[in-house]
Amino acid sequence: MLFDLRGRGRRRTVQGIYLLLAVLMGGGLVLFGIGGSTSGGLVDAITGNGGSNPGTKTYEDRVASAQKKTAATPTSVVAWHDLARAEYQLAGIGDNFDTTSSTFSAKGKAQLTKADAAWQRYLKLLGTNGKVDSTLANQMVQAYSPAGLDRAADAVTAIEYAIDAQPQSAGLYSQLAVYAWTAKQDRKGDLASAKAVELTPKDQRATLKSTLDAQKAQLAAAAAGATGTSGTVTSTTG
Repeated sequence: MLFDLRGRGRRRTVQGIYLLLAVLMGGGLVLFGIGGSTSGGLVDAITGNGGSNPGTKTYEDRVASAQKKTAATPTSVVAWHDLARAEYQLAGIGDNFDTTSSTFSAKGKAQLTKADAAWQRYLKLLGTNGKVDSTLANQMVQAYSPAGLDRAADAVTAIEYAIDAQPQSAGLYSQLAVYAWTAKQDRKGDLASAKAVELTPKDQRATLKSTLDAQKAQLAAAAAGATGTSGTVTSTTG
């Protein structure tokens, strides 16, 4: 697994990549999500819709309520949407999320797996003609991140839905590029990187291109180390 955090150097490499993403996207994409009427990232998972944390019981009740709705109306797009969102939010509460390391615990990841199942059902029911909720799509990006289920290919799909559902931005395409490269979808990553640069103000394009190129090289080096010997990958971030 590329994002195996057991090796010290590899862990530092990944931390550097995601810190860079946070900076690239104004600190809002990775931590808070982009688009939609409410926040949708890791902070939203912990605090709810940007307000005070009402406690684990409240989130458990939301999940239970949403589960009843999906059982009563199994073909309801709204019901499965609400269940995916509720499961995701519960994954970031209490023992499910380690605020020190900013990662989901084993219990949290189990909860994210349930969110994934509801998300997949939601997408299937929505079909190709429906518009995916960008807030939920951004939440699922976090669910599939190395802090969660660590499924880069699924994160790519979620980001693409987010892009389709809201105005294009350099931040979204930058994130898509990094996840696509992580998933070894190099062609898609290259196209997303070029689009991110295109959407960036002219005086910042060279800097962004250089930064994304460096991340691609760093990911390639980490992948080469992961598929080689059992030794750790040496971080290029210091």
